[in-house]
Amino acid sequence: MTERAKLISAFVTPFGLFEWLRMPFGLKNAPQIYQRLVDNALYRYLKIGQRSASDGPIDVFKDGEPETDRRPSILGRRSYIDDILIPATSWGSLYTKVERLLEACDKWNRSISLMKIFWGCHKVDYSGHQVSMDDLEAQTKNLESLVNIPFPSTLRAMQSFRGSLNYYHRFIEDFAVYAAVLYELRESDFFEIANLSLQQEMNGRTRVYGQKPRLLSLC
Repeated sequence: MTERAKLISAFVTPFGLFEWLRMPFGLKNAPQIYQRLVDNALYRYLKIGQRSASDGPIDVFKDGEPETDRRPSILGRRSYIDDILIPATSWGSLYTKVERLLEACDKWNRSISLMKIFWGCHKVDYSGHQVSMDDLEAQTKNLESLVNIPFPSTLRAMQSFRGSLNYYHRFIEDFAVYAAVLYELRESDFFEIANLSLQQEMNGRTRVYGQKPRLLSLC
């Protein structure tokens, strides 16, 4: 955290005024900054040393233009913020990629939580999905929350429900057709308490999610 950022993000507690020394996840732009730090490590970008506040700006390009040849990721893919997935077809390939990751984390002073690491799994939970070599599934706990959700009583609640459905829309064939009736609702439609047809339509859609569909890998 810079000196200016420490002052802006200071917070008050019963024990006094405190300032952050390192960037917390609660800041609005923290995820994108952390994503950039992880990308810098995985793609082996140039690490610029720590500078004082009096130093001028540094041009990271040699000729004022970005370099055209980008280095590939040491893992062969990007990560999602702090969720790093390492795919491999053999133990030897997995060992090589893990060694590259540890070397990159050591160079960029990134720490790894041993309590959150899983090695050599055939199926893992990643970004709200269950990922394996053969297919991609939605997490069971997320599907249960969608199936058991009560009927929305307001337009805002329905909008929130539609957002939850859209997260897994790839798993439902003809999802746009199923969800069309939900997008046509207006605020006045929720004043009709005995709108049984709408409830039946919604229950039918959530039952489709409860079947836990999967996306097969064609690779």
